[in-house]
Amino acid sequence: MARKSMIIKAQRTPKYKARKKNRCKVCGRPRGYMRDFEMCRVCFRKLASEGLIPGVTKSSW
Repeated sequence: MARKSMIIKAQRTPKYKARKKNRCKVCGRPRGYMRDFEMCRVCFRKLASEGLIPGVTKSSW
């Protein structure tokens, strides 16, 4: 789980563009981030399997 201070720091506009850090909109995780969905792989799998992300289906169905 991400620390509250790190999540707030990542939301601020950085002085330089290279300092921007992408974080998951759901849990705040910095790693495994997918730009198309703006969330990490863990949250993506959870929400996709529940059918909460429109246009995403399981490949095994």
